[in-house]
Amino acid sequence: MKKWTVIGLALLVVFFGFFACKKAGIPVAGSARAEDMLTLIPKDARGIVVIDVHRAMTTEFIDKTIKESPNYQKYQEFIKETGIDPQKDIFFASVGIMGELSENVSSGVGVINMKFNKDSLLAKIKEKQPNLTEQAYEGLTMISMVPGENEKPVFAAFLDESNIALGTENGVKAVIDILKKKADSVLKNTEMAGIIKSSNKKAMVWCAFAFPPDMMKKLVASNPMLASLEGLKSLAVYFDYKNKALQAEIKGIGGDADKNKQIADFLTGLKALGGMASAEKPEIGQLMNKIEVSSAPEYVKIYVDLPEDLLNKLSAAAKQQVEGIIKPEAKEEGKEEIKKEETKKEEIKKDEVKIK
Repeated sequence: MKKWTVIGLALLVVFFGFFACKKAGIPVAGSARAEDMLTLIPKDARGIVVIDVHRAMTTEFIDKTIKESPNYQKYQEFIKETGIDPQKDIFFASVGIMGELSENVSSGVGVINMKFNKDSLLAKIKEKQPNLTEQAYEGLTMISMVPGENEKPVFAAFLDESNIALGTENGVKAVIDILKKKADSVLKNTEMAGIIKSSNKKAMVWCAFAFPPDMMKKLVASNPMLASLEGLKSLAVYFDYKNKALQAEIKGIGGDADKNKQIADFLTGLKALGGMASAEKPEIGQLMNKIEVSSAPEYVKIYVDLPEDLLNKLSAAAKQQVEGIIKPEAKEEGKEEIKKEETKKEEIKKDEVKIK
């Protein structure tokens, strides 16, 4: 009996170990993980953004926002036209940024993991974009369109039944090269590997950025007050929504204990300045109290935990602020319109008098 118990436990260990060590693979809509999205991001990416769209769209807060939006009818029309319900059919979105982050980005690409009908979706795109062009690359069809006047063309390709690549021409081609096993993904990038490993990949949105040494040196040279930033090598960011609260973390990785403490002290000072507005706007004071700044020899970190009721207060305050700016302008525009109408009426009366 003991023998079979030992064998059974051994099998369970192997079973769970297999799934725990499962390697990332090409994402399949409905069963993909965040790590799987990295398999289609080019190796030379210096910045990564991964969004768990399905989880984000189905949270109570976002669901309520969508349904209470004045554009909800247009949202329904989009579903009817495309056959795609963003809350049900889109699972992940990832973005790879290539080139120096401090200068013009040379190339970028996004991959959307979703359930879709290629033929009907392509037909709808062609209907909306009659100037769309097509070209073949590595056995796949790339389409391109110009969003507006004086704008650069956007390229896209249906990679398989679950993934669509969208971005610059070089970016989309780089993703196709990975799919065709002619190039490596960012998972083979040793510089990014450490940042990815330390990122919260279970969050709804997470980002990883690698800073070239020259970038920080240029930044410090342009403003000596930022000297403590010179040692930072990378940035890991995440946003999550749990227990009816929004959590966010921004972690600058690198530097040393002294410089990271200097950055933390500077950020704490900014937080104190923000708190001074709490007398007039209590919600700002509540926001400042929810921000935690800390440092260690390896990093400096900002962490925020905002409950939903505070988010609603901040949203309402921002809306009121915007309305306060727009309404006076609208009133002035209204006055101008009334003046124009009165002037027209006077001119018409004068014309009628002349005719008589």
